[in-house]
Amino acid sequence: MTNLNLEDTSTRPTSQETQDSTEPIQTPQDSAVLSHRSHDPSSNLKRSDPFQFGSRYLLPEDNPFEFNAWDHVEPSDEDLLRFESQIEAQKAAPVSDFDRNRFNAEPAKWWNRFYTNNNVNFFKDRKWLAQEFPVLDNVTEKDAGNKVILEVGAGAGNTCFPILRANENGDLKVWACDFSEKAVQLVRSAEGYDERFLRAEVWDVSSCDVPRPPGLEEESVDVVLMVFIFSALHPTQWRQAVDNIWSLLKPGGEVCFRDYGRGDLAQVRMKKGRWMEENFYIRGDGTRVYFFGEDELRGIWSGRLFRGEETNISSHEEDNVKDGPAVERDNELDSYDSQDCTSGAHTESRGTERSKVRFEISSLGVDRRLLINRHKQLKMYRCWMQGRFRKP
Repeated sequence: MTNLNLEDTSTRPTSQETQDSTEPIQTPQDSAVLSHRSHDPSSNLKRSDPFQFGSRYLLPEDNPFEFNAWDHVEPSDEDLLRFESQIEAQKAAPVSDFDRNRFNAEPAKWWNRFYTNNNVNFFKDRKWLAQEFPVLDNVTEKDAGNKVILEVGAGAGNTCFPILRANENGDLKVWACDFSEKAVQLVRSAEGYDERFLRAEVWDVSSCDVPRPPGLEEESVDVVLMVFIFSALHPTQWRQAVDNIWSLLKPGGEVCFRDYGRGDLAQVRMKKGRWMEENFYIRGDGTRVYFFGEDELRGIWSGRLFRGEETNISSHEEDNVKDGPAVERDNELDSYDSQDCTSGAHTESRGTERSKVRFEISSLGVDRRLLINRHKQLKMYRCWMQGRFRKP
């Protein structure tokens, strides 16, 4: 990709990212300057209005350095070659075996440290959620009836509290779950925490041994929110996480998903000693991150990846399913993955149930953004995956 001489700071969602949307294409008008192309403070779009992102398209005649961001820009062939070169350099200097085991053994420990250091100050409230996922408007409208939302990876509450502030449904219940005890403490101590509508609980979505929080029953949830949480799981944990979500959703329930896409700036700028496995990295603060491909996500959420069925996935992903239901990525896995549910009795007892997971892919696509540093003349490509998965 284009020159990315950036310091290795955090690779989590930026404030720019949390204010995005995927608006329909708007063709520029010859007779007037559209607001998303205006430099006039009286008419242009400000960052305080997140619902207008997604409408600035880079046309052949445009100067890319005129604005700070452009929407849905595909990397050029030259950018892709540079990206591949960077990835090869990362693979040549991977994380040590000692650190790989250390970071994979206790992932919750590193997220506890993250929230201890940052409290509620790191992430911005996700005000764009209802626009991207209209089902949230449906369950929060007046007289919608008894509805349940489960947020997996709730963090400090930057999703659940905006939902509750917009809620008009007196029968709405929101579960905010996270495997970080510190994150749950932050939600519970927030001024807007009200257990009539919100319950914050410690729960690891990838666990096969830890019971669900009391009151969170099978087929009781209408909407599951998974926003930048699936990427924190080791790939061997995907199957159990999807299985757990399937069991909690009502028939007709929906998963609202957003996470990192392959080739995102956060992946390209990873430094030496961060690469753990294909598309899987450790950040400087000890938290993990994976970068997904579109076909890979289709295989995961449809269940085809875990049933070993043919699907359009890369050779790397084919390697992950070649052993069938008991996915074994690494002979050393049992030494550090305490949540691995793919061996022994777990495989035998849950194999039949797991094979029933067949989410319908209501929508799934790539959200791209080209960010511009006009002072340094740098181009930086962001790439996110966004989808909706329905339980029949």
